Amino acid sequence: MSPAMDTHHPSAYRLTTARLIGSGILALAVAMGVGRFAFTPLLPLMLRDGTLDAATGAEWAATNYTGYLLGALTAPWFGGDPRRGLRLALAGVALTTLAVAGLDGPMAAPLGAALRAAAGVCSAWALVCASAWCLAELARHQAARLGAWVYTGVGLGIALAGGLAWLGGQQPARWLWLELGLAAAFGAVLVGLAAPRGAAAPVPRPLSAPAAGPRRHSPMFVLSYGIFGFGYIVPATFLPAMARQQVPDPLVFGLTWPLFGLAAAVSVGAAARWLPAWPRRRVWALAHGAMALGTAITLVSQSLWALAAAAVLVGGTFMVATMAGLQLAREQFPANPTPLLARMTVAFAAGQIAGPVLVRAIGSAGWAGLDALAWANALATLLLMLTAAWLWRGGEVPGHAKGR
Repeated sequence: MSPAMDTHHPSAYRLTTARLIGSGILALAVAMGVGRFAFTPLLPLMLRDGTLDAATGAEWAATNYTGYLLGALTAPWFGGDPRRGLRLALAGVALTTLAVAGLDGPMAAPLGAALRAAAGVCSAWALVCASAWCLAELARHQAARLGAWVYTGVGLGIALAGGLAWLGGQQPARWLWLELGLAAAFGAVLVGLAAPRGAAAPVPRPLSAPAAGPRRHSPMFVLSYGIFGFGYIVPATFLPAMARQQVPDPLVFGLTWPLFGLAAAVSVGAAARWLPAWPRRRVWALAHGAMALGTAITLVSQSLWALAAAAVLVGGTFMVATMAGLQLAREQFPANPTPLLARMTVAFAAGQIAGPVLVRAIGSAGWAGLDALAWANALATLLLMLTAAWLWRGGEVPGHAKGR
C-alpha cells in the first residue's frame, strides 16, 4: 500500500475518507439530479416552448421510472467491478441528457421517451454501483458510520439541476438540456479522477435471487413502500409545472425544485445526526405523515407559498423514507434481506409508474371538477395517511425497542 493510502496515518485516513464521500456524493448528484429528475424542472419550460405537451411529459416520466426498475434489476452485471459500472453509468447519464438537447421533428417524442428510459437505467446502475463500492470502501477504512452522508448527493444534485433551470429559465429548454448534459459529463470525469483506487466491492446479488426459507412479513410492509413511491412521485414530477400555472416567470416558478432538493439534502443529514436511535418504523411513519401534509396542501391551495411548502415537505421526507424503509428491511432479515428488498423495489417502482400513468389516464379534461394532478394528490394523501398510521402502531418508543 502506498503512503497516500496508508490509513494508519491520520492525515491519509482523512483524505481517503473525504475522497470516498466526495466521490459518492458527486456520483449520486449526477445520477439522480440529472439522470432521474432533470426532467422535472425542465418540463414547464418545454411546455412553455411548445416542444412537449402534458400527456407526452407524463409518458416521458413513466418511461424513466420503468428504466430505473430495469437498471436496479440488472446492476449485478457489474458485480466484479462496481467502479467500472459506475463510470459506464455516469457516462450514459451524460450522453442521454446531451441527446435530448438534439431532439427535433416528428420522432422527438418517442425518441425522448427512449432516452429518458435509458437515463433511468443508467441512474439505477450508478446508485447501486456507487453504494456497493463507496460504502464498502468506507467500511474498509473504519468509517462506515459516515456512509449516510453519501446520500446527501441525491438532494444536492436535485438542487443544483433545479438551480440551473431556475437561473437559466429564460433560455430555451433545449439549451438547458445541453448545459445539464455537459455538467453531467464534467461530474462523471471528476468522479473518475477523484475516486481513490482500492479493492473492488461486490455489487449485491440480483434482486430476484431466491432465498432459502425466508421469514414471513406483512404484505402491508411492501405495500407501504409502494404507496411511498406513488405518494412522492406526483409532486416530484409536476410541482414546477403547477407553479408555472400561477406565475409564468421561470425565476419564480422555477424556485420550487431547488427547494425540493435542498430539503432532501438537509433532511438526510438531520436524520443521520439526530434520529439514529429511533425505530425505523417510527421514522418512516413520520416521513409518510409529513409527505401526506405536503400533498394535501396542494388540494387546499395552489398559491406559490403552498407549492413551496409542498416542495419542502415532500422533498424533505422522500430520502428519509427511502433510508428508513431499506434499513428496516435489513433489520428484519439481517441474514438475507434480498427477497424483501426485491418486493419493495418492485412495489416502489410500480408506485412511481402509477403516478404519471394516472395523470395521463385522467387527461387534461379532469373529472368531477378536479384536474388530474388534484386527483393524484388526493389519492396520495389518503394512502400516505393510512400507511403512516399502520407504521406508527408497529414502532417502538426510542430507547424501548423490543428484540426481534
